[in-house]
Amino acid sequence: MSMKIDQDLQDFLGTVDASKLQDTKDLLEIIHAETGEQPYLSSSSIIGFGSYHYVYESGREGDSPIIAFSPRKAALVIYGLVFYEERRDGLSKLGKHKAGKGCVYINKLGDVDQQILRQMIREAYQDKKGK
Repeated sequence: MSMKIDQDLQDFLGTVDASKLQDTKDLLEIIHAETGEQPYLSSSSIIGFGSYHYVYESGREGDSPIIAFSPRKAALVIYGLVFYEERRDGLSKLGKHKAGKGCVYINKLGDVDQQILRQMIREAYQDKKGK
């Protein structure tokens, strides 16, 4: 399946810092290849793939991308690979990165093991898609 980029996403890509543009394009291809999902602009600066519906114990609910990333000037921020203490096993093998509670920060794709990243994307996507 070929990747389709709609006009909103194309316009956003035109605003990405030049130092992050190639990694952004590469990450678009990687996540599309591992999930089969088309990319879309989820918010003003987040590119999403897939969607899931969530409901919190409080009753608050909404929809969110299954996997997403934001090409910030300082780092690529990938959402959905880890959640708090879940799915952190791949991080030790990933390479140079920082991890928050629900996201992974990568300065550039060349800093990480592409196969481990692909595996983490695939596993996180399958886990979330199955719930």
